[in-house]
Amino acid sequence: MAVRLPLCRDDWRLMGRTTRLVLGVPVYALVALVAATVALTGFVLSQNLATVGDVLAGRIPASILPELFPFVGLSYGPVTGSVVVLVALLVGVDIALVTYHVREHRLSAGGSSGSLLGVLLGTLGAGCAACGSAVIAGLLSLFGAAGLVTLLPLDGLEFAALALVALVLSIYWLSDGMRGGEIRGCPVEVKK
Repeated sequence: MAVRLPLCRDDWRLMGRTTRLVLGVPVYALVALVAATVALTGFVLSQNLATVGDVLAGRIPASILPELFPFVGLSYGPVTGSVVVLVALLVGVDIALVTYHVREHRLSAGGSSGSLLGVLLGTLGAGCAACGSAVIAGLLSLFGAAGLVTLLPLDGLEFAALALVALVLSIYWLSDGMRGGEIRGCPVEVKK
């Protein structure tokens, strides 16, 4: 089975048109907004667990929490902040498309494993480059190659790029599977 990739302009138009049609339904737009907000909040708070702990313990005021978000405070540079927001938005779109596809076509969640993988990679890799680096360093240490992570030229932003690729592929496969009312599903076969 050939893996379908969004390589031409028509593929990108299909993704845009499908996303626009699904998010044109208020319920799915709300699902996307809530999912993107939860994803962004999860990304931001997971990078600042000590600060969140101090807020919960009452040592610092809760009014400091908004300062941790991209473009509000100084925690993120413009590139990193943009990538984190983009990943959160794509997670929201992906979850809305999965929800639409499952509900409208009466599918099981197992048929959308590629989308779940995209959301998982987005959550693990893009929300926190340092966390993604730590996870990969842990995995590489099993093979004696943990020091390779220090050679990454973008300081862990590579994990965000991988998450973006996974989310775009997920959105494409969902859009392609919904084309013309035809349910083709995810092209990735999961072996049991």
